[in-house]
Amino acid sequence: MKVAIITDVHGNASALKAVLRVIDQRDDIDHIYCLGDMVGIGPDTNEVLELLFARNDLSMITGNHDEAVLAIINGEPHPDGHIHVKEHHEWIAERMHRNFITKLEKLPRTIQHIINDHSVYFTHYHMESKKLDEHISLNPFSKIVEPNLNNLEMLFKDHHHDLIGFGHHHPTHLFRNDRTIFLNPGSLGCNGEPVAPYAIVTIESTGIQVNLEKVNYDNSSFLLSYKSLQVPEYEFIIRAFHGGQQA
Repeated sequence: MKVAIITDVHGNASALKAVLRVIDQRDDIDHIYCLGDMVGIGPDTNEVLELLFARNDLSMITGNHDEAVLAIINGEPHPDGHIHVKEHHEWIAERMHRNFITKLEKLPRTIQHIINDHSVYFTHYHMESKKLDEHISLNPFSKIVEPNLNNLEMLFKDHHHDLIGFGHHHPTHLFRNDRTIFLNPGSLGCNGEPVAPYAIVTIESTGIQVNLEKVNYDNSSFLLSYKSLQVPEYEFIIRAFHGGQQA
């Protein structure tokens, strides 16, 4: 079985369409997994959600930005750990089409499968088992660790899987020990260059193979839209999440 893994689209429809276009040109991808933070940061909330929910070959889980936006929409507490982006989340919440709210609320936080005798686990980022059902306002996701094998082994020490896929931290992670592959394909929508990373994972009874991929795309209209739409803190966002690129 061959699957594509994407994560952290962050409201960037141009990057998402570029990756989906390449995936759809192949005839060997059985399924796509999207590992959270579909919305937030980028302004293309509705276009991104429409592209993702329209597919029947794609499974999603929620990330911290998705859940924080939903909390605002539902009049629930917003996480203190995200207070610096509350105005931004309010902007996203005001513009999200209502028909996506229930769909987002129905998404799980984790996905676990046995594929060709291999245990596969997907999560936006590590959460302690006792926090799996905690509201986003309680900041259930673990603190981000620097990407190296030792840190990830410690972070996921209670998880015994052949493949652990996650996102949240935007750089690409690919580490392997004798038992587990730790894979974060990198943020699809937030990059210092006009590239959108993703991963293709082949899962056979004989083993698991990971190929890190990326697609070049024209992000000029996307970058310009931050200013034209007056996205809150757009100058900071472009510096912090898009490497200060100029359209």
